[in-house]
Amino acid sequence: MKRRIRLRGITGEMEGKVWESQSLLQIGRLESLDIPLDDTSVSRKHAAIRASDRGWFLRDLNSTNGTFVNGIRVTNDECRLEARDIIQFGSKATFLVELLEENKQLETPIPQQMMIEASTNTSYEDALQGIAYDRNQCIRPDAQLHTLLRASHYLGHLQNEKELLAAILNDAVNTLDAQRGAIVLAEGPKAELHLRALATGRGDPSSRTNFSQSLAQRCFNQGESILCCSVQSDPELAKAQSIHDGAMASVLCVLLRTPRRKLGVIHLDRNYWQKPFSEDDLHLADALAASVSAGIECAHLLRKERLLFRNTIKVLAEAVEMRDHYTGQHTDRVTQYSLLLGRDLNLSNDDLEWIDIGTPLHDIGKIGIDDAILRKPDKLTAEEFKIMQTHTTMGAQILATIPDLIPAIPIARSHHEKWDGTGYPDRLKGEAIPRLARVVAVADAFDAMTSDRPYRKGLSTDVAFAEVERQKGRQFDPECAVHFLAIRQRIEKEMTAQAAPLDNTRDPSESPLVTITKTAKSKLVG
Repeated sequence: MKRRIRLRGITGEMEGKVWESQSLLQIGRLESLDIPLDDTSVSRKHAAIRASDRGWFLRDLNSTNGTFVNGIRVTNDECRLEARDIIQFGSKATFLVELLEENKQLETPIPQQMMIEASTNTSYEDALQGIAYDRNQCIRPDAQLHTLLRASHYLGHLQNEKELLAAILNDAVNTLDAQRGAIVLAEGPKAELHLRALATGRGDPSSRTNFSQSLAQRCFNQGESILCCSVQSDPELAKAQSIHDGAMASVLCVLLRTPRRKLGVIHLDRNYWQKPFSEDDLHLADALAASVSAGIECAHLLRKERLLFRNTIKVLAEAVEMRDHYTGQHTDRVTQYSLLLGRDLNLSNDDLEWIDIGTPLHDIGKIGIDDAILRKPDKLTAEEFKIMQTHTTMGAQILATIPDLIPAIPIARSHHEKWDGTGYPDRLKGEAIPRLARVVAVADAFDAMTSDRPYRKGLSTDVAFAEVERQKGRQFDPECAVHFLAIRQRIEKEMTAQAAPLDNTRDPSESPLVTITKTAKSKLVG
């Protein structure tokens, strides 16, 4: 019998959340992965779990902080997974392994004659009327009004979709006295429902299933909010795996929708020791769903806009790479080194985001450098070097034409400034140099030192780190240099992860080293 794997979060923010697959689960910090973990101790691509004829196997993808199964760190070999194994990614994210037979995992589609005690398919506009009045046209109690008004407050103050969904769901669970709640949103061309938020109320064991896929799907497909007062009274529902595992006695599924489209479902349930949901509860939940749907749609559109923004950055960075492959590979490495350094410096999330956005564009000005200089296979003349230096100011001018990228200008303009004031283009000194540019400057110089060029071999990491130490307080911000040296192991691990076939084109930029002797004595110029 074919088996599926289920990973159930058992610690921290992951507690109670569930991911399932019948073939592959990819885990890491990237949002595009199957299990994205917002945890700095987790690598961008941390680990993968795959199915084979011999069972399920886990492989660590050279993560920085490692992957542990039952307390033992996974090596380069694949690790076979068994039911009830405990997996830890990084230092915080811990999951329980569950293996299920395919026919037990996928619930039987609920027939149309299922026992639904009440439903409502009111329009979006009519549902909004339920914010102030209940189904009997009586003004709602103060507590209910407060909940609905607070939901509207979230829409104006929370731009992060994850935080918005969590805030809405927590209020719904608390107001409607649910043992747990889930928000599932329709995504992709097939509008498949995916879990996007989970909240627990009183008495919810975290290991239990979080929502009924069948009920949520029925609510969404039919376009109506539904109430099941007693799921045990319906034979089909009573034998559903999620209902049984979740100890669900009463369920509400309310439709998230706007006049434009259906968005998803809010799923709430109560256990056997709680009073069943009523029709009043259904209409209150439906009013809540209608009042927050527009905000959820806006947050979703904002996330898509941010993705488009990131893709724009990628295209701009690739425009440089198309002219010189080294520059593209260089920017990938420098971005990762800069992020590692920024995290060790405890930079704010906003600063880290701008390092992530701005570092790939730090050499964007090289688009404006003539090929005769950009691709010259020999050492640049003094005049050519002066022209090459203008890539910093040209990069700043390019970014200034894109309002959303203006915060990245200091990185492009100032990553060749030096702590002692001898850098370019503005000969800034010390803390007058923008801090993010100081971070990128260390990573940029280190990668240039350790990279092979047609005219010389890259320095060993020992020599390059020694040079960072020597230039502390001269070329580099001393604090940045100290922290960069402190994370040497992480930098070296990232170097291995970023390793790629050598390219024979010359680095078109000025080398951070004017000369590199065989004894590794060098003069850094930025």
